Amino acid sequence: MQFQVSNDLIEQVRHLIKTEGDKELREMLSEIHFADVAEVLSELNLTEATYLVKLLESEKTSEALMELEEDFRERILENLSAKEIAEELEEMDTDDAADVVAELPDQLAEEVIAEIEDEKHAEDIKELLSYGEDTAGGLMAKELVRVKETWTIAGCVREMRRQAKNVTRVHSIYVVDKEDKLKGRLSLKDLLTAPAKAHISDVYIPKVDYVNVDTEGEEVARVMQKYDLEAIPVVDHEGVLVGRVTIDDIVDFIKDEAEKDYQLAAGISQDVEADDSVWELTRARLPWLVLGLFGGLGSVFIMESFDVALAKYKELFFFTPLIAAMAGNVGVQSSAIIVQGLANDNVKGSLLNRLIKEIGLSLISGVTLGVLVILFGLLDGMDLLFSFTIAISMLCVIIVAALIGTFVPIILDKRGIDPAIATGPFITTSNDIFGIFLFFYIAKLILGF
Repeated sequence: MQFQVSNDLIEQVRHLIKTEGDKELREMLSEIHFADVAEVLSELNLTEATYLVKLLESEKTSEALMELEEDFRERILENLSAKEIAEELEEMDTDDAADVVAELPDQLAEEVIAEIEDEKHAEDIKELLSYGEDTAGGLMAKELVRVKETWTIAGCVREMRRQAKNVTRVHSIYVVDKEDKLKGRLSLKDLLTAPAKAHISDVYIPKVDYVNVDTEGEEVARVMQKYDLEAIPVVDHEGVLVGRVTIDDIVDFIKDEAEKDYQLAAGISQDVEADDSVWELTRARLPWLVLGLFGGLGSVFIMESFDVALAKYKELFFFTPLIAAMAGNVGVQSSAIIVQGLANDNVKGSLLNRLIKEIGLSLISGVTLGVLVILFGLLDGMDLLFSFTIAISMLCVIIVAALIGTFVPIILDKRGIDPAIATGPFITTSNDIFGIFLFFYIAKLILGF
């Protein structure tokens, strides 16, 4: 039966913390999964959570800390000494430990690393911190099982038993040469069925997918998705095996990137949380609101320049929101498809082919919607020429909006700018301006004012 973190349990934990019932707390939480411990911690206030982290074994709390929201984890760590943090890190895999150290102030980070008793663990953490956060080097863990191609099967099994003690999950067995350069991988089936005196070089599989320490996280995710890998080895520029990226790490990376893209698409320029300060939230949101303001003012100036048209055909004013909405919706749809394609490396073919395809799609959508507008005009008793003007204007606006929504993300991507920016206020505002201008300009040409 699945363990449930209930309100009664939280109240019981709070009571035991208040009365310092340490023995009962240890007994209550010793057998439950670290993810449930994390859920308990997240329901407590900072003082209570810190008390519990200090009380329980580091083997349990180190895993639980990694399940917490980053902000809450940072606040808990601020209440621990350098030695207490070091004890937590010693129970973590190197990639998780490096992530925690990266969140600490520089001075405290140095003190924490100095307090780690396992010198090899400390060196591995420092090595991981030297790589870019969103590269394979920054995502990888140092823990893995490697065997030499010159070993016998019997010797390999003995060495694997020793290495596996420090590896949480053994996804793959990697084969290296005497200089630790990656040569291939070892199938567990081949290992079990091969004669004990046979050498690894006789049975290992030379073909193995790998990435370089500088490979971007998006590319690592793409390779792992394409080949359905649970883990992928990481090599340095000399081909030496230095670590592995596991599926849980890449899932966390994809989740973080998706959250960033979602915020960017919504017009939030910085990584913020709902419980951040008013100043931090304002600083992240205000720039795009300012952009929207200037975009709106631009639309006002455009409408002012067509004041004669509005004086003669007042009905044009009432269709302005419709044109702006269609331009924004079409632009966001087009840009969302392209951004998704860029993320999955599915945007194929030349720009000319993409241009022809988008124009074709826009024509079908524009003509369909234009016919509906004309039918609405007939039912409403509008002048046929006026209905035709609205329909033609909408068709042109849809084509332009689709082209902007398609090519802006591609141009941004080629310039090294996150194309997700093109799915939010940026594309909506620009399409509003272009849409309103086209609407009035085409109406001027057809209606002759």
